[in-house]
Amino acid sequence: MNDQSSHSHICHIIIDAASWKAKTTDWEPYIAHLAQAVLDEFDWPRPVEVNIKLTDNAEIQELNRQYRGKDKPTNVLSFPALDDISSKLMPPDLPLILGDIALAYETIEQEAIDQNKVFDHHVSHLVVHGLLHLIGYDHETDAEAEAMESLEIDILKKQSISNPYKE
Repeated sequence: MNDQSSHSHICHIIIDAASWKAKTTDWEPYIAHLAQAVLDEFDWPRPVEVNIKLTDNAEIQELNRQYRGKDKPTNVLSFPALDDISSKLMPPDLPLILGDIALAYETIEQEAIDQNKVFDHHVSHLVVHGLLHLIGYDHETDAEAEAMESLEIDILKKQSISNPYKE
C-alpha cells in the first residue's frame, strides 16, 4: 500500500494482484497523479480521501455479486462512502472519505485489446470514471451519461489521453 498525498487529497493505492505488478507501469504514482488531477477539478471544502484497489477478475466478480447482485466480473466498481447528510456530520478537521474503487486487471486488459486502446489509457479512463461515481456522477439517464462522459473526456484530455468514447 502506498499513500500519495499532494495538496490536501489522499489516495491509498492497494495492488492486490500479481498481474498488475507484472506490467512495467509504476501504478502507485501513476494512479495517485491521475486521482489528484480528477479531485482538483472540484472545489472541496477540506481534504478528501479515496482508496483504489488494483485486483483481479475473481475478486471483482465476488464484489459485483455481493454488492450489485451480478455474478460476473466487470472492469471497475465504485463504492461511495458517504452521502450528503453523513458527510455533513464528519468532523471538519478530518478528510472527507469519498469511498473505494476496485479495478479488475483481466477485464480491463481484454477490453483494451478488443477496443484497440492503450492499456494504461484504458486504466486511466476507468479510474476517472470510478472517481466521478464516488463524487456523485452517474449514467442512468442519457443526460447524466452525457454530462459524465463529457467530464471524463475533458479530464483525460488534460492528461494527454484521447477521447475513450471515440470509435
